[in-house]
Amino acid sequence: MPRIVSLEAGYYRVPLAVTLSDSMHGDMPAFELNTVTLRDADGAEGVGYTYTCGRNGAAIDAILRRDIPEQIIGQEADRIEHLWHRLWWGQHYGGRGGPTVLAQSAVDMALWDLKAKRLGQPLWTLLGGHDPRVPCYAGGIDLHLPIDKLLRQTDDNLKKGFRAIKMKVGRPKLSEDVERVRAMREHLGDGFPLMVDANMRWSADEAIRAARALLPFEPFWLEEPVIPDDVAGQARVVREGGLPIAAGENLRTLWDFKQLIAAGGVTFPEPDVTNCGGVTPFMKIAHLAEAFNLPVTSHGAHDVTVHLLAAAPNRSYLEAHGFGLDAYIAEPLAIEDGVAVAPDRPGHGIAFDWKGLDAIRA
Repeated sequence: MPRIVSLEAGYYRVPLAVTLSDSMHGDMPAFELNTVTLRDADGAEGVGYTYTCGRNGAAIDAILRRDIPEQIIGQEADRIEHLWHRLWWGQHYGGRGGPTVLAQSAVDMALWDLKAKRLGQPLWTLLGGHDPRVPCYAGGIDLHLPIDKLLRQTDDNLKKGFRAIKMKVGRPKLSEDVERVRAMREHLGDGFPLMVDANMRWSADEAIRAARALLPFEPFWLEEPVIPDDVAGQARVVREGGLPIAAGENLRTLWDFKQLIAAGGVTFPEPDVTNCGGVTPFMKIAHLAEAFNLPVTSHGAHDVTVHLLAAAPNRSYLEAHGFGLDAYIAEPLAIEDGVAVAPDRPGHGIAFDWKGLDAIRA
């Protein structure tokens, strides 16, 4: 069994065409990209990545360069579960979450990419292989847009092949959210899957009031109505708000998801492979949701996550949102008539434009 011989970290600042904004994170003129390239003794290579909304990338880079190499170089590359626990417990005291788990997520992704490439399999088949055709939605960051521009953005996404759309809510006045969601529903028509995302804006009482106000427009789900720490509050929103609830992009561990699911605080568990610890815990979260008869959705990293949902029988929608990465990927994810197809290339199939990334190195 080959052993890992090197780890190369990259740190980049990806400019966005327009400054994005949501209800809690403020203005986002750029995203940060942290990459990991692992090589084994046979010369095989695996790539992983994580990202931020513009801050903390330097901390992730430091962990990848200073702390993680000594824990995995010389270790057997195929023992992914062993390596995951070695990294988790090796760094546990200094960081159960935050930059530490984002760094580990990128390494775990690279390990799975390496293994799948060595076996000559696409990642989704290595993980179990359920169905490569995954329904997807366009995930926009659009709270700042006036309604006319919001509708134009929606039309652009429809032309790209999307058959489900997500919009942001969480404006200063609930009446503004209601006006915007009403406009989107009238524009898209009855029955069109429309998700709404509050980005943790409200208290439980505010979220229940908002859910009830938005209920007539039949959102497919209301996403992240409260902060991720308020498990009891979010369970109240599920019980009393009347809408399905998606949440989990800000949870960092399998155990976080266990607490939220067991409490009845989520309808659509929503892990992000770049911040929940990687492919290894993402699939455990998907199967945990399956055990509770819940559909699993996703956040971010759609080029990788399409493989993970393609391996999950309880998959729901894939969020498609490239955060500016498509310009630096050889074959971005193709969307056709509302479906993303997991590629059949070995590994996750992402080939970065390393020369192009060099120009935006942080």
